[in-house]
Amino acid sequence: MYFIDMKSKYISTIILLINLQLFASSQIAGSFTMTRIQYSGGGDWYADPSSIPNLLDFVSNYTNISVNKTENRAKIGSDNFFNSYYLYLTGHGNINFTDNEAQTLRNFLLNGGFLHADDNYGMDKAFRREMKKVFPDKEWVEIPANHQIFNVYYKFNNGLPKIHEHDGKRPQALALFNNDKIIAIYTYESDLGDGWEDISVHGNDESKRQEALKMGTNIILYSLLR
Repeated sequence: MYFIDMKSKYISTIILLINLQLFASSQIAGSFTMTRIQYSGGGDWYADPSSIPNLLDFVSNYTNISVNKTENRAKIGSDNFFNSYYLYLTGHGNINFTDNEAQTLRNFLLNGGFLHADDNYGMDKAFRREMKKVFPDKEWVEIPANHQIFNVYYKFNNGLPKIHEHDGKRPQALALFNNDKIIAIYTYESDLGDGWEDISVHGNDESKRQEALKMGTNIILYSLLR
């Protein structure tokens, strides 16, 4: 029974690596694609529906990156999960990864994938808990303001901008590293997604929206240049 389980896990890993190679090749040849993670647990993974289209439109207009402006949505491990290397996760509530999803996400990120998790207020406790399933051996590290991610295209002298007020806490950009490269970034107490949304949704002034869109662009560019 143990041999069968190990064989099954080995085959799953091989299939995952093949899929990773395929999406890496397609990203080189095609347009940048962004995947929103559809997770279980009850949280609103679909929050801020206009955010990703607006960010992708901004990136298309203000950089030379070829962009697929259609948001990809996927459950971890599903076929369309492998349509891009770039994952985005947001929401207000509970998040739950199965053991298989946690292992798939771990392998994905260690083999070229990138995750941007953006706390829309209220997902912090659940997100940190679930990411411990993914990387029990890693700790979140705050990214200093002089890091490349804050200067790669647009300059943010003070690091992550504060877009939407919740508890009045300072914004933090936290990262998980592998071989000195960021494989996951967690933007906390900033709420970039609210800033990416249509201006009529949250009433953020245009300067805040521009900050959010520029920071989102920096994160995408950093992920491409790693």
